[in-house]
Amino acid sequence: MRKKILAANWKMNFTDSEARAYLESFVSEIRDFNDDVDVVIIPPFTAIPVVIAASERVQTLRVGAQNMHWEKSGAFTGEISATMLRALYVRYVILGHSERRTLFGETDEIVNRKVKAALDAGLRPIFCLGESLHERDSNQVEEVLERQIRKGLAGVSGHDLTEVVVAYEPCWAIGTGRTATPAEAEEAHVFIRSILVAISDRTTADRVRIQYGGSVKPDNVEQLMRQKNIDGALIGSASLDPRSFAQIIHSTEDAIA
Repeated sequence: MRKKILAANWKMNFTDSEARAYLESFVSEIRDFNDDVDVVIIPPFTAIPVVIAASERVQTLRVGAQNMHWEKSGAFTGEISATMLRALYVRYVILGHSERRTLFGETDEIVNRKVKAALDAGLRPIFCLGESLHERDSNQVEEVLERQIRKGLAGVSGHDLTEVVVAYEPCWAIGTGRTATPAEAEEAHVFIRSILVAISDRTTADRVRIQYGGSVKPDNVEQLMRQKNIDGALIGSASLDPRSFAQIIHSTEDAIA
């Protein structure tokens, strides 16, 4: 059975002092939390040390980063490398998020270079993909998802593929309050897994965790997590409230109980 993974993407929110206050509240909310679910907090780069310190108090808490460059070092002003993230004891890194694709022009090829660099450095990529509203309304969902998988994961070995967390985020459901129904999300996850089978094999594909992201909240997460192929969630705005994120964790535990 694939272990559920819940990742809180704080995006460009919280200074280090605000992150410290968040974590004090969050830790108190999850005192009775067990190890049935992997929990990852993904803060801005400046708050990573604060979250790392909290993870030393909560052994089941993991820390991620929101982006990275594919080169180990060099003249890339404003960028950060996998080597630097590893030195901070980061375990996960979000790559290919829709905001990086749409706002900063990241292509499938760029995402692929980052995925391979992350894996080479021992980081676990949270590889994001998903269709726009126009693509969904134009019946291009499967075409878009297959292209993103095949290009974004090109050259990734079967062994490394099992270290990747795939995050299906339909762009039309991110921060809009509109969520794919559990059935719609499950359908997309089944298709994604079928493409993973095609680029590797059934055994490998069945080990890959596929998250859903897109306006996940405490009141809808349990039904989403009951779907066979939904292995967790990548949570944005609802994770900015420590009590809300804790509720999402507990609802996920209820779904798998």
